[in-house]
Amino acid sequence: LTRAPGQEKGVKWESAGDGTYTIEACDKTNRGTTIMLTINEEHRNPERPGENFLNRYVLESLVKKYSDYIRYPIKMGFIREEKPQDAEGKIIEDAPAAQVVEVRTLNSQAPLWTRPKNEIKKDEYHQLYKNIFVDWEDPLEIIHSKVEGAVEYTALLFIPAHAPLDFYRSREHDAGIRLYAKNVFIMDKCRDLLPEYLRFVRGLVDSPDFSLNISRELLQHDKQLKLIGKNLEKSLIKTLENMLVKDRPKYEKFWREFGTDIKGGIYADYQNREKLQTLLLFPSSIKAEELTTLADYVGRMPEKQQVIYYATGKDYASVERLPQLELLREKGLEVLYLFDRVDEFALDALQEYNGKKFQSVSRGDLNLDELETADTNKNAAEIAKENEALIQAVKEQLSGKISDVKISSRLKSSAVCLVSDDQGISLSMEQILAEVNKSLYKAQRILEINPHHPVFAGLKQLHETAPASDAFKDYCALLYDQALLIEGLVPEDPIGFANKVAALMARQVETK
Repeated sequence: LTRAPGQEKGVKWESAGDGTYTIEACDKTNRGTTIMLTINEEHRNPERPGENFLNRYVLESLVKKYSDYIRYPIKMGFIREEKPQDAEGKIIEDAPAAQVVEVRTLNSQAPLWTRPKNEIKKDEYHQLYKNIFVDWEDPLEIIHSKVEGAVEYTALLFIPAHAPLDFYRSREHDAGIRLYAKNVFIMDKCRDLLPEYLRFVRGLVDSPDFSLNISRELLQHDKQLKLIGKNLEKSLIKTLENMLVKDRPKYEKFWREFGTDIKGGIYADYQNREKLQTLLLFPSSIKAEELTTLADYVGRMPEKQQVIYYATGKDYASVERLPQLELLREKGLEVLYLFDRVDEFALDALQEYNGKKFQSVSRGDLNLDELETADTNKNAAEIAKENEALIQAVKEQLSGKISDVKISSRLKSSAVCLVSDDQGISLSMEQILAEVNKSLYKAQRILEINPHHPVFAGLKQLHETAPASDAFKDYCALLYDQALLIEGLVPEDPIGFANKVAALMARQVETK
């Protein structure tokens, strides 16, 4: 029932909730609006307290959730019992308790984000963040912005100090931004506002342009929402860039919590790769305990170094033991260390930084021609030509397992290693894809042998004296299995490998 000022009659609007309604004139004494609701049986059942809309505390929680920041007070009477008092204000203990109606205001009415930033204390931001997003710790960073123009909105975003326990265990993590329309809560966990790589951001967006009954399906096609999302994405990237430059310890704290998502964004978001690459941090062979940016790495490169080297492994110790690092370590060249599963995929997507291509120490050629002397390059070519027949024989013995056998220029103390071709995926990528049941993707395996290792001399002698012998075949198989073990791969025939090692040990004892 409603009656406008100056009108003698009111208007009655009535509906059964079936999509139809009636409107008619009615008598109404006072101006204003009165709304009367009839609650269905299923929503006034005392046995289902959480859905009982006649329960005052259920109504209070709904108001808090959806209308806490409406600028007008929402009041409700709460019944409580209290004993009467005498003339002096003392409680009459023997008197029966009487029911008293206490009128309470349910909503806070004043949205923090609508106030000017210079009037808001940091503690107020922190308290709002903890209350809404149920976190025990203050946020790492706060972004509060008000935008007017093609689209009008106020955004209050928070970067948490720590990732939730289930953040990387499940992609269905409780993520998303809250949406408000003129201070009225309309949607929780809106995932369509920010890209997946920013899913760690918590916060809210309030816009008068949002519809109160907007659905998730409509959001996917909402141009205004997409424009707001793009603006927020740019703002977040800029905030992280400033943090990296102005407060490195704070940024490194952020990176250890959410860096994996930024790297995932480089792999998945083509449009923002150039911006995101400046945010990358990696440990390296020179600064083991520190993290370095790509810009810092390039700034330390020797003038003749043409590529950015990186190595993959499960941790620092395992990467340090890689035989593929031996030559680079000898020359004092810095190598980025990649420990996260997404790291190599991210660099593979980037391909280069500042004109310098990324080069895995375990893929293709190391591109050291400019750093080697002419005599060194000449000697390497002569050794390869001199041992062409041996290399071809080893390749034939390992046919079906490898794509090529090469004399190695990267090994110094180790006998053998496996690398992959520049074209296609790497060995570490192959392992990761196999773990997610995508074993169809295989790396082109290349066996590299160190021509200066005593094992090579023994292999060469066997080839010259008994190329068809079981001993030569076993040597070839053992070198391949050894290379697999170095890469963390299991030999295709572990029992056969063990038997060959035992036979080799036995022959060594017999010769003595």
